[in-house]
Amino acid sequence: MTDALDTLEHDNLGSTVYHLLCNALIQGKLKPGERLKIRELAARLGTSVTPVRDAILRLVQEQALAMKSARDIRVPHMTVERYLEIRAIRIKLEGLAAEMAAQNATADQIALLEDLVRQNEQALADGDTARGCDLNQRFHFALVDIAGMPFLQGILYRIWLQMGPLIADIYGDGGDDMLDFHYPVLDAIRAHDGPAAARAISDDILCGGQVILQHLQAAAAAAEPADATAASGTDHAGVD
Repeated sequence: MTDALDTLEHDNLGSTVYHLLCNALIQGKLKPGERLKIRELAARLGTSVTPVRDAILRLVQEQALAMKSARDIRVPHMTVERYLEIRAIRIKLEGLAAEMAAQNATADQIALLEDLVRQNEQALADGDTARGCDLNQRFHFALVDIAGMPFLQGILYRIWLQMGPLIADIYGDGGDDMLDFHYPVLDAIRAHDGPAAARAISDDILCGGQVILQHLQAAAAAAEPADATAASGTDHAGVD
């Protein structure tokens, strides 16, 4: 019985650590390229290394973290190709969530969305990028909650594990574009117009996310000369 209780305690602790790391990724508290050190994280969380290691390995399997070696575990940098794939998936799935939310939304739920947008307006006016980014994520997740689609919520949660660090890294550069496309979403939900809500969230992901795509394209272009130089050096080494 004692062994069973120990296992249960370990599983609960591992789950807690996993969800803490998930929230840190989704909220952008962990930045692209940031290295995670298991012992350091364990010390900060006041736990042993085992639940931290287990949580990290789970996130590596979910592609939210990248492991080059046992000592090199990082938040991955997003590529243009991967971003475009995720963007296409988000348009379909978040469009479905917005459509169902428009059909289901009660007056209290609409008021919740309106309050999130008002708070986000204030955060942007105050220059509080971290809070604005958090409110943006809460708005998107609230749509899935209102849609009443818990399975879809789980899928989108895993997608946002990868998107969270990137959105947080760029959010301050997007300015009003990061919020402006939420207003048509609200209008469609107030009107209980599902197709309009789906179109509006698509515009938000496409147009509001344009600054993200431009950032990734610029990073890819800047990396090309360095890659070419490295390849050239390798060729010369082979000749010698």
